[in-house]
Amino acid sequence: VQLQASGGGLVQAGGSLRLFCAASGGTFRRYGMGWFRQAPGKEREFVAAISQSGVTTYYVDSVKGRFTISRDNAKNTVYLQMNSLKPEDTAVYYCAAESRYSYSRYIADYDYWGQGTLVTVSS
Repeated sequence: VQLQASGGGLVQAGGSLRLFCAASGGTFRRYGMGWFRQAPGKEREFVAAISQSGVTTYYVDSVKGRFTISRDNAKNTVYLQMNSLKPEDTAVYYCAAESRYSYSRYIADYDYWGQGTLVTVSS
């Protein structure tokens, strides 16, 4: 499956952005989906994940209550709504797909990755 992430940009602290990840070339509803991010000089880290049906979601503590992951299997798209953004949210955001688990927070579990979209939050 091929993944195309988009929606990043420059936003002031406290603002919002919505990221999109469009999938093609596979049966989207069979994949658990995740969002990860990598800040300059740091390792890639888990942000959020969603199960194949969209019923179950999972977040890293630092984004709980601010970010919402969702998916539309009819549109082969997963979303990340980001509210109350902070400068520390600045990173390249990647979407990823895995087929072995309902959802996962582990990088190694994901088989397919998008190219990343840059989110910059100014203070």
